[in-house]
Amino acid sequence: MEVGVVGKPNVGKSTFFSAATLVDVDIANYPFTTIEANVGVTYAIAEHPCKELGCRANPQNYEYKDGTALVPVKMIDVAGLVPGAHEGRGLGNKFLDDLRMASALIHVIDATGKTDAEGQPTDHHDPVEDIEFLEREIDYWMLGILKKGWEKFAKRIKLQHMKLEQAIADHLSGIGVKEGDVWEAIHRLGLGDDPTKWTDDELFAFVRELRKINKPMIIAANKADAASDEQIERLKKEGEKRGYIVIPTSAAAELTLRKAARAGFIDYIPGSSDFKVLKKMNPQQEKALQLIKERVLERFGSTGVQEVINRAVFELLKLIPVYPVQDENKLADQFGNVLPHVYLLPKGSTPRDLAYKVHTDLGRTFLYAVNARTHRRVGDDYQLEFNDIIKIVATAK
Repeated sequence: MEVGVVGKPNVGKSTFFSAATLVDVDIANYPFTTIEANVGVTYAIAEHPCKELGCRANPQNYEYKDGTALVPVKMIDVAGLVPGAHEGRGLGNKFLDDLRMASALIHVIDATGKTDAEGQPTDHHDPVEDIEFLEREIDYWMLGILKKGWEKFAKRIKLQHMKLEQAIADHLSGIGVKEGDVWEAIHRLGLGDDPTKWTDDELFAFVRELRKINKPMIIAANKADAASDEQIERLKKEGEKRGYIVIPTSAAAELTLRKAARAGFIDYIPGSSDFKVLKKMNPQQEKALQLIKERVLERFGSTGVQEVINRAVFELLKLIPVYPVQDENKLADQFGNVLPHVYLLPKGSTPRDLAYKVHTDLGRTFLYAVNARTHRRVGDDYQLEFNDIIKIVATAK
């Protein structure tokens, strides 16, 4: 799974990425600071089962802190997008190519309206336009890929009686499209099963719907601390009209807090509404943190960065954390490590899906599972729930 950080130049994308991953990147107040995509690891944060069960975790593939699990998620920060990117303008071709396999997009917008469509400073830009422009660029990019040889492709599907959704998914596999995505888009729109009869308008509507399904997006209304309440509320309202979650965000504040925590000056858990000072700082550092507390944390409840990540993972992608164990009584693996591993799986996944996630052979030889909370045997028809602890039982090799 990969989450892409997107948007036009100079809105704070790289600051958001750096705050989320603590990867040092070039951050400057001019367009196209980012040319090569930056890749790092961020974390989706959820309450850990040990907080409820009173156990002590020994994490192996995630981090554990103060009763929370920090589950790693790959993040990519790409070059800024400008109007006409799908035609190759700016760094458009590279931008879109870097997003091919992204599962979800975090669209960073300058909530103050002080960055124009080209990423240049201004006092008169409507950030709502940024939502529409990014949609348009990705739609036309996907349409260009789909329409390449479309007439011949559509005729071949019809003449060879190919499965429509599978054929289109194969055609778009290079941008991460799956058969289920195509099926859902077709059925949402009520399109016929003969693609040779699809009009240009229907083809474009299909691409738009497919983008919503395959590249779901959340909006980080960045620089929120410098925006008025009216600007934030309007952006929220207009974004939600289009079906987006809009989160007021201050990536710069989050980056400052995480760096201060890494240096040992404060105790801070990402997403928190406060922090604890651990050691004395110089007056300039103290003032900077006090301003963050007053202008960001007290106003919005958090910097917004962690909320954006969590909601992208748990709401947009509808993923749930599940913990596999070998001993359902001790909640441990074969070495006695308590809840050592966690996996993010789509809602509706089954114990067999978890078995395949752990190891292909375990999925192939799956017999049944045991829910460690209830100690009940569950089969392949059981739907896993958030923070389930599951023992997989399989046949011997």
